[in-house]
Amino acid sequence: MKIQILILSLLATTSIGRSEEKPLNFILVLVDDMGWMDLSCQGSDFYQTPHIDRLASEGIRFINGYAACAVCSPTRAAVQTGRHPHRLGITDWIRSRFQRGGKAAPETNPTEYVGAVNRKLLCPPNPFWMEHEEITLAEALRDEGYETAYIGKWHLGDPAWFPEHQGFAENRGGCDYGQPPSFFDPYNQPNGKHETLREGIYKLPGREAGEYLTHREGNEAVQLIRKWEKEPFFIQISHYAVHTPIQAIPEVAKTYENKPGVNQSNAKYAAMVESVDDSMKMVMDVLEELDLDDHTIILFTSDNGGLDRDGNPTDNAPLRSGKGYAYEGGIRVPFLVRWPGMIPKGSISETPVTSVDIFPTFLEMAGVELPRDREIDGMSLLSHLKTGGEADFGRNKLIWHFPHYRHDPGPYSIIREGDWKLIKFWEGPTELYNLRSDLSEENNLAESNGEKVESLEASLMKILEKTEAKFPMFNPGYKEPK
Repeated sequence: MKIQILILSLLATTSIGRSEEKPLNFILVLVDDMGWMDLSCQGSDFYQTPHIDRLASEGIRFINGYAACAVCSPTRAAVQTGRHPHRLGITDWIRSRFQRGGKAAPETNPTEYVGAVNRKLLCPPNPFWMEHEEITLAEALRDEGYETAYIGKWHLGDPAWFPEHQGFAENRGGCDYGQPPSFFDPYNQPNGKHETLREGIYKLPGREAGEYLTHREGNEAVQLIRKWEKEPFFIQISHYAVHTPIQAIPEVAKTYENKPGVNQSNAKYAAMVESVDDSMKMVMDVLEELDLDDHTIILFTSDNGGLDRDGNPTDNAPLRSGKGYAYEGGIRVPFLVRWPGMIPKGSISETPVTSVDIFPTFLEMAGVELPRDREIDGMSLLSHLKTGGEADFGRNKLIWHFPHYRHDPGPYSIIREGDWKLIKFWEGPTELYNLRSDLSEENNLAESNGEKVESLEASLMKILEKTEAKFPMFNPGYKEPK
């Protein structure tokens, strides 16, 4: 098997001249809230995703694909920059204008810790935007002659920090929204309390009453691919689906109503998943039509784990829990890459990868040097991809840092080393799991593996300090409940 992989890798290296004659194109599909089990190629027996599945059958599927955070904005910032969310200072989701009760954005991002008398810990503040000083994928590729476009959910700040101010020449729908007012054209709430809800989605005006948002996003991508057929391009398609509100095309949802499924059963959510698959078909069809397949990389992933509230609207089983939580259901996501002729078809990798790896991978593929004036936390997957998951790229640890209150028992940090995963709850017990033997994280091994806990926690803290993480601290104003 390894000999076959080596031969394929050598053939790929020989054929890269084809890519050098015409620069590579990049399409990044970042779905909102799509869970690890939300694709049929990932094991779902309920959702129908034949076109997304093609990415796996014609490319590589990472079993241990991770989002950089269990909530959206931090992962989105990590994707753009190749840097850990905590290094950027974006460690929770950014509030949209309609969620701030009329409060305007400050002149600078806040730095003072925040807390409440009923919380034992003070937590670092979350910013209002991703700073312009960060170098985004679009900026790095634009400077090398790439056309750049952003379609769909952005969620990284107010208007001055929208995609067109972060390197994207075209912005179609990227704004401060964390979710759309509606999934149906004109994509607004006519009676919404805030003007932005009444206006609809920024730079995605209504054009055909009732058109479904995911299909509109796919169509926008097709238009741009046709427009830039002769030019190298980077297009990010960040679907607002499958985030709430759970709204679906009734006719599509009806096809799922009586369909049996082991865990998943929400017909409307299934129809939303199918709409993402429809968009993928649109994109792949136009690439084939225009003969752009061979030099276009498609990377498909999600910004965090699926929203699993006791099996609704999706179910991440066998993973534990879902979006927002420190367990695998909150951070493990689909991660698929397709590059015809370069990635061996149907490859499967067990190597852990994460959102921060996208930035250095795309830049190396494009022959662009990484920025030299800042730390890039991600690692290029290029050699790993070209060998079908065989080549080792030198990573043995992954970390996450969520220094905020969301769910009990509060703020947490995580390290994964090999099969071991340690969760440090800053206001609670430390938990230790072996993911090889206990994927569902049912057996906390911390008490019986003291040395392993001590070693992993020390490693975690060392990395967090090195990567400029801000830690929760004791709240001197805390009052014990009576």
